[in-house]
Amino acid sequence: MASESESTDLRHSLGNFEEALRESRSLVIKMGSLAQQNLTNAMNGLLQRDEDLCNDAIAEDEEVNAIERSIDQGGMEILMRFNPVATDLRSVLAAMKIANNIERISDQAENIARRARKILKKKEVEDIRLIEPIYDAATAMLQDAAKAYAESDTELALTLFERDKHLNKLHRKAIKHYTQAMEADTENIKTYLHLIFIVRCLERIGDHSVNICEEAVYITHGTSIKHVGPSALES
Repeated sequence: MASESESTDLRHSLGNFEEALRESRSLVIKMGSLAQQNLTNAMNGLLQRDEDLCNDAIAEDEEVNAIERSIDQGGMEILMRFNPVATDLRSVLAAMKIANNIERISDQAENIARRARKILKKKEVEDIRLIEPIYDAATAMLQDAAKAYAESDTELALTLFERDKHLNKLHRKAIKHYTQAMEADTENIKTYLHLIFIVRCLERIGDHSVNICEEAVYITHGTSIKHVGPSALES
């Protein structure tokens, strides 16, 4: 029979464990919010021709990086100190993987901002607005991926697989258009080249959002749907 002291130590240990899990989850959600804001600033900087917004997106990327390091360190401490199992183990491992994807999303936002600053030094091209529906699709996917994780919403997470296919179609269409524009408007070749890279950044953000949803599903169901998609849950 456990002594009163041992029972107190156990309650204290369990309390710290639950607090550590909550802190990890809270940091991932905060990190996702910052990455979304960086993407918004980068794209608004491009579309509104506002260099200050681009600079904000570049500067704030370091805070996202710092939070990822904190999540990784906290995750390793949880694994070593508490040796979690089942859902708790999946939650810790998934948080670390999601943080990595969010960090890459913020990197893509920084890349967009840096290319946007170069575009702003040139005259504006009319078909820059072709990028807007791609941005709308990518940012909506990112927002829903964050929501699916925060609210353990598997159904919402699974919608991103079809939406990613739509984003890919928009991506291919835009690449084709801007490639043809480079051939027809040689004066603005550099601008169109930057736009092509920005479109690719947005497509990658969609991919990372899908990765986040895969981890959200893994936490809840204990099933990996990576490379397989929703059909993995049917077997």
